[in-house]
Amino acid sequence: MYKVKIFGAGSIGNHLAHACRRQEWDVAICDLDPTALERTRKEIYPSRYGAWDEEIRLAAPKELENETFDLTIIGTPPDSHMGIACTELEKRPPKVLLIEKPLCTPSLEKAEELLELAKKTGTFVAVGYNHTLTRHSRKAAELLAGGLLGQPLTISAAFREYWGGIFKAHPWLDGPQDSYLGFAARGGGAGGEHSHAISIWQYFANLTNAGRITEVGAMLDYVEEGRLDYDRIFQVNVKTETGLVGTIVQDVVTEPPCKEARLQGDKGFLEWIVNLDADHDGLRYSGDNDEIVEELFAKTRPDDFAGEIAHLGEILAHGAPEYSPITLEHGLSTMQVVTAAHLSHQLKRTVRIDPDAGYGTRALQLI
Repeated sequence: MYKVKIFGAGSIGNHLAHACRRQEWDVAICDLDPTALERTRKEIYPSRYGAWDEEIRLAAPKELENETFDLTIIGTPPDSHMGIACTELEKRPPKVLLIEKPLCTPSLEKAEELLELAKKTGTFVAVGYNHTLTRHSRKAAELLAGGLLGQPLTISAAFREYWGGIFKAHPWLDGPQDSYLGFAARGGGAGGEHSHAISIWQYFANLTNAGRITEVGAMLDYVEEGRLDYDRIFQVNVKTETGLVGTIVQDVVTEPPCKEARLQGDKGFLEWIVNLDADHDGLRYSGDNDEIVEELFAKTRPDDFAGEIAHLGEILAHGAPEYSPITLEHGLSTMQVVTAAHLSHQLKRTVRIDPDAGYGTRALQLI
């Protein structure tokens, strides 16, 4: 049985605690706020999963400082991620460290430091882009490996969802002003919160050998009201190092939500859809025989995290795989696109991401 420590007793902390308990792992949730721990025990966890799990420990972070864990999960606000992650790797590095998305703020502060610490300690550091590890994502990977598309021509991805659902899951928040969500500089806004679209775009670009995103041209819609300062619409055109061109759209205004990606090749296409209906994800695709196939993948909300935690379980048992779609480098590349988009919008210029210049801001250049 693996020992798991989760920082943060909010929504994602509860989701991942439940996913780990489904694996029968030993779970401890820590939070600086005693009220958050009590809310987890009395409200969040039982309302989602039927009853509180008495096997889960609840503690202040200091109570766990002298314990060693196999898996550490950071589910706190994004502007705290890098500090907690670096401290964990410096003091008591776990075998696997999972950081919830987005990895950090657009400043990319400590990006290179975290990468070096991961290499030094040997800890496998992952970033929580769980949609790359769902059942329909794994099936999509199989289809692409089989040559479904032929030569890839373009990829588009969108995570467009009104964030009212987030606040329903966090009823203790009255709105975006009460958390990082209403502040792009803290990792909020559409660019940070819905960066799953950037992640899945990069995932499919990698599977089709299109390479990393190296050019970003953006148009964003900012909300600046009182203290609020965030992007509600995040639209970018991107190009990879092999020349593949595509689009990524993220927003916090679309209702009902639209979460999908489309890949077009010279022989076929693939459509990837999250929550095609209340109980399914979906794929729609066709190869060079022109027959359109539609597949449904039954799932519940907890299943969104099952593939991710099972993947980390494999890493704990057998070590890092040759390829993982949730590596630290993948999370850093995703956040670089967010940063480049904000810069592109502000300066009305295309921004180049130099793939040989690391993962900090020095890799960003104006074109």
